[in-house]
Amino acid sequence: METSGPVRALATEAVHAGRDDLARQGLHAPPIDLSTTYPSYDSRGEAARIDAFATTGADPEGPPVYGRLGNPTVARFETALARLEGTEAAVAFASGMAALTAVLLVRASLGLRHVVAVRPLYGCSDHLLNAGLLGTEVTWTDPAGIADALRPDTGLVMVESPANPTLAEVDLRAVAHACGSVPLLADNTFATPVLQRPAGQGARLVLHSATKYLGGHGDVMAGVVACDEEFAGRLRQVRFATGGVLHPLAGYLLLRGLSTLPVRVRAASATAAELARRLAADPRVARVHYPRIGGAMIAFEVHGDPHEVIAAVRLITPAVSLGSVDTLIQHPASISHRIVDEGDRRGAGVSDGLLRMSVGLEDVDDLWTDLSHALAASAAGGAGGCDEAAAATVR
Repeated sequence: METSGPVRALATEAVHAGRDDLARQGLHAPPIDLSTTYPSYDSRGEAARIDAFATTGADPEGPPVYGRLGNPTVARFETALARLEGTEAAVAFASGMAALTAVLLVRASLGLRHVVAVRPLYGCSDHLLNAGLLGTEVTWTDPAGIADALRPDTGLVMVESPANPTLAEVDLRAVAHACGSVPLLADNTFATPVLQRPAGQGARLVLHSATKYLGGHGDVMAGVVACDEEFAGRLRQVRFATGGVLHPLAGYLLLRGLSTLPVRVRAASATAAELARRLAADPRVARVHYPRIGGAMIAFEVHGDPHEVIAAVRLITPAVSLGSVDTLIQHPASISHRIVDEGDRRGAGVSDGLLRMSVGLEDVDDLWTDLSHALAASAAGGAGGCDEAAAATVR
């Protein structure tokens, strides 16, 4: 990895971070290293490097050793993401859930199994915490109750802002202050470092489902945690032991995706803001959720049947996930948050009438034509969504 170097604008970092050494090697595009193992004739040296990794989890100096220990292509993506988030390091995993699992295992290894969390979270994150699959115990609270929920065995506070799927926002700086010495994990998947950098507001850990905006094209699955070097070392040790490594080809695609991240996020956000305005003025829509921070995600509740909207879109793709160059729409109560208990789901604001839309890079008028047609089908399908009066409100 290259050193941090001079302070550069986000758009510049997105294009150059993780690639600063290429010209010196006579390269323009980053290479893909697919090796699973690497030759070494110095077994004593290898032993010393393995011992050092076992002690601190620091990246071994010198040539690579084994694909589960680290990979040069993946390391380039980690360097770039850390630069974009303003952290010392980043550690990539095979999925966002693998990344969250590694964080929980690091804290549990210290006997800190209690987690304080704010709903809503991504449905599978909620399930992983609530089901106790890793031996964790969770206390759910609102942001104002975080300080009172902390215990001696609290290892983590977790928030998502804007939250999936309601786009609710929290004051990250205030939450970080309430955490005291307990690490704050902020899921920054929806905002990306283009819209906010949680580490600069006090979060020790910044989680991404890199499958979404960081990759940006719906063709790579990955997760990453941006953090300080000390925590990164522990995450690398868990990754090595559990095998949740990121494939080099995925690392290459993510690095390529980062280069256009600012352009994609800003363009999609402008379209999303216009669609949110049109939805709010449409009498077929009961409520629109669009975050103050902006972004390319919209959530809205319809007066009619939300399932008819899903069935009627033609340009927009009815599919789970988000952050791609094309627009996606899904019904959270049926898919992304189905695994969350119904009462907890509704208590977090995920109503049966809520739809979540990830706005892509298509023309805004083409998207509106498709969406308006689907809303007409919803209205014809009868009341099945929110029981709101008249026009929509934006919040």
